[in-house]
Amino acid sequence: MDKEVAKAQIQELFEEVSNYFFLLSEPTRLKILHALCGGERPVGEIVTEIASTQANVSRQLNMLYRSKILARRKDGTQVYYRIDDQNTVNVCLTVCGQVSNRIGVKNPLAKGAVASRTTDDE
Repeated sequence: MDKEVAKAQIQELFEEVSNYFFLLSEPTRLKILHALCGGERPVGEIVTEIASTQANVSRQLNMLYRSKILARRKDGTQVYYRIDDQNTVNVCLTVCGQVSNRIGVKNPLAKGAVASRTTDDE
């Protein structure tokens, strides 16, 4: 029976990992994460920075929020989002670095670029 329990747990783990990577497979969600690397921002600023529609950004923000990757707070009519799971950003940076090496382009998302972006936005 222990083998069956272990097999079921591994299956559940792989399904959750698959869901996690599915969540990160949408370019708009990656753009949102990049926009939030500089800190908390209101929805309107995110919409402007990633050049998407309010409806699409709101939908993607909600998915990231429900997955506990982002946190949010309301201030009057404004909703502000921030990264709540730094490990997700680290995964994205690692994958972007690997992919940029494979396709032969300089990685604009290297830790130094994100760190300098954070300093510039503050």
